[in-house]
Amino acid sequence: MSGVRQSTIGDGRHLYRVPEAMRLLSLSRSVIYELLRSGRLGSVTEGRTRLIPAAAIQAYVDTLVAESRRAS
Repeated sequence: MSGVRQSTIGDGRHLYRVPEAMRLLSLSRSVIYELLRSGRLGSVTEGRTRLIPAAAIQAYVDTLVAESRRAS
């Protein structure tokens, strides 16, 4: 699987529905959708279902950690 970054988020799945991402990130639905609108959290759609890749969740967490370190 070269070139594909393995995520450390969750249970090894690749895609999460919004309510699952809410639980993983401990954020409200409205905050999740604001992050999606602003582009800070990535997503894909399959039909009418919005799914958040585990890699996007990990990238968001990494961004938060980096921002926290810069602010310190």
